[in-house]
Amino acid sequence: MSPRPDHGERSYRGSGRLTGKVALITGADSGIGRAVALAFAREGADVAISYLDEHDDARAAARDVDAAGRRAITISGDVGSEAHCRSLVDRTIRELGRVDVLVNNAAFQREHDDIAEFTAEEIERTFRTNVYAMFWLCQAALPHLPRGGAIINVASIQAYEPSPSLLAYATTKGAIVTFSKALSKKAIERGVRVNVVAPGPVWTPLIPSTMPGETLESFGEDTPMGRAAQPAELAPAFVFLASDESRYITGEVIGVTGGKLLP
Repeated sequence: MSPRPDHGERSYRGSGRLTGKVALITGADSGIGRAVALAFAREGADVAISYLDEHDDARAAARDVDAAGRRAITISGDVGSEAHCRSLVDRTIRELGRVDVLVNNAAFQREHDDIAEFTAEEIERTFRTNVYAMFWLCQAALPHLPRGGAIINVASIQAYEPSPSLLAYATTKGAIVTFSKALSKKAIERGVRVNVVAPGPVWTPLIPSTMPGETLESFGEDTPMGRAAQPAELAPAFVFLASDESRYITGEVIGVTGGKLLP
């Protein structure tokens, strides 16, 4: 990508807010997930890096964690598989000893000009990656999360200002908000908080790989800040929601949108 995304390699400074914790992050090989993995490690957490098949990117993300003095494991596979989701939780606990934080970040999107262009296969893949995986991972992880644990699901400004060209993706992001608000009411009975980060436009590999060139040229310019975010600018919101600093917050959506207002 040009320019290369900033994951916080030179800028993020930790202060021990996640010392001793273990986090499982999906889609952690690049973009927002990689920035969160780096920040969590610099805050003292070990990290399980879940990713599809970008092995070089996953190894680079793991090196970020290692450089922070924390343990990283990389686990490839499709989160659209229920069996794989359950194995992610099992392997995290087996190799890192526990799981305290689950971040459901992996996502899939495609743009189309007309609703007729969305195929059944594409709709299925979008929902399996963005919604089903979140459901299965929460089912698998919640019994193992300790009191004070956290689930952070990643929605989008698309849940509130949906683009017709991202019809399937935007629909899943609305579902993530609803799911998280509902689950938060039950999970808190176990002492586990469930919250959402809703990004605006962010410069990640998902963008150039799924959007036409003319869209890329102006990507993010419609925000009050006039630009897209870098992944590093999202990470502090995740650290806050994973840490004890947010112990009285659950069922909430934090928008990191460059000034676009959430309802």
